[in-house]
Amino acid sequence: SALMNNVTDCDETYNYWEPLHHLLYGEGFQTWEYSPVYAIRSWAYICLHSMLTWAHLGFLNENKLLVFYFIRMIFGLVCTLCEIQFYKGVSLRFGNNVARILLALMVLGTGMFISSTAFLPSTFCMFGTFLFMGLWLQEKLNLAILTVAASAIIGWPFSVALGIPLAVDILIRRRKYWFFTKWCLVAIATMLLPSFLIDSFFYGKPVIASLNILTYNVFTEHGPDIYGTEPLSYYVINGFLNFNVAFLLALSTIVIVPICEVIIVLKHAGYRPPMLLISFSIAPMYIWILIFFTRPHKEERFLFPIYPLICLSSAVTIATLQKLYGFFKFHRYLSVQWIAALVLTIYGVISLSRSFALFNAYHGSMELYPKLHHIADKADTSETTVRVCMGKEWHRFPSSFLLPNNFTLELIRSEFKGQLPAKFEAPGLEGTRAEPRHFNDENLEEKSRYVDVETCHFLIDFNHGEESTHEPIYSQQQDNWKILKEVDFLISKKSTSSLHRAFFVPFYFYERNDFGKYQLLQSRTNLLK
Repeated sequence: SALMNNVTDCDETYNYWEPLHHLLYGEGFQTWEYSPVYAIRSWAYICLHSMLTWAHLGFLNENKLLVFYFIRMIFGLVCTLCEIQFYKGVSLRFGNNVARILLALMVLGTGMFISSTAFLPSTFCMFGTFLFMGLWLQEKLNLAILTVAASAIIGWPFSVALGIPLAVDILIRRRKYWFFTKWCLVAIATMLLPSFLIDSFFYGKPVIASLNILTYNVFTEHGPDIYGTEPLSYYVINGFLNFNVAFLLALSTIVIVPICEVIIVLKHAGYRPPMLLISFSIAPMYIWILIFFTRPHKEERFLFPIYPLICLSSAVTIATLQKLYGFFKFHRYLSVQWIAALVLTIYGVISLSRSFALFNAYHGSMELYPKLHHIADKADTSETTVRVCMGKEWHRFPSSFLLPNNFTLELIRSEFKGQLPAKFEAPGLEGTRAEPRHFNDENLEEKSRYVDVETCHFLIDFNHGEESTHEPIYSQQQDNWKILKEVDFLISKKSTSSLHRAFFVPFYFYERNDFGKYQLLQSRTNLLK
């Protein structure tokens, strides 16, 4: 995932990779969320991730491309360590069978491939879910409380909803009032206070970023809905694409497991179903679904925090079906393991097909940047700022980490009429504390973002065969541009069958889908000196 995963969300680029780039290299893109006027993103979160670069002791700093992939590898390692705690907790409380099924679901899942190395607070909260669920199941309640607090305070405040069943367990079932209060106070002292101090330092005024993001999303008139709304089917489709049959089994846990357990109890009077354990374990997922599935504004990353719970719920459902089969011996010559083997085989094949489809269809946007590094190695650009420009493809820019030193991204006019990010006005704290006038929280276009295309040295564009006034096919302007590199990139609008483009079938995938060319162009008129 660290090497092959796409940067699929422009929020990941402009709200996290770019501020980190600014912190490390003194320049990068700024969104309105990082303006001190609004201050709804946390610099404490960025600072925490800047610490990951300490591991290479500065040896990789000269090559930002290596820093980018190094950080993603650290994400993968952290995800693995959190999964280990989750696996241990599930094995302890549910048994080895459920744990083994869970392990297969996590390792093979497309959702885990996508989310595990993304630089997003929702991924951070997913790590927190792995960790706090594992610690809770291991009866390490104090650490579980601190993990939920870290997810909410440092990562994403909405993730506190996942800790509601944990709070119910401690306060109502166990009646540990002072225990819960004490560790919440520890979390405030060790997390909220430092976050407040760091954010206030970077913004130049008192700021609680988590409170600001809650206020914006919940109490403003428009909230995030101005960035688009989706029907309920959006999450159902994305859940199926990322976890296929496991997602369907997870959703049905609340129905299948009680029915199976009741049937077993009716036939075996001495059997005691572990319903309390199962209820507490799957409750966070359904709370999250109840909250987010009903919100008009939907994004795929909003499901990341419950990916561990989808895997756990699915594993519990599969194991319960095995248990029902074992109790009644429906087929005396077959072991119960054939049920898990069948489901996991289907799950694995579909998951790998989906992961291959994502790579083969959309990885082109990541493949052009090494060419710029080859150019930078051959040409002397130390005294020149090289402009790499994007128009309609601004939302697929991975980050400035992929650009060589002295190369900078600029934005040119396109048909997009929303608000684009802008460069930090100055390096370091001077840039983070400045209050630019050209930002708004209503997604209104700011024309100050654009540069003249004639000033660009290089241009990254997607030739999908269609053009308009502000989005010409630049590669056809052969007097102005020459193609340095181009790779295949799927054209979603022309690939009419969603099933054909969603899953990879060798040969068939290329025959049934239309591909354009993702291109790196070099100016013929504005040459490097």
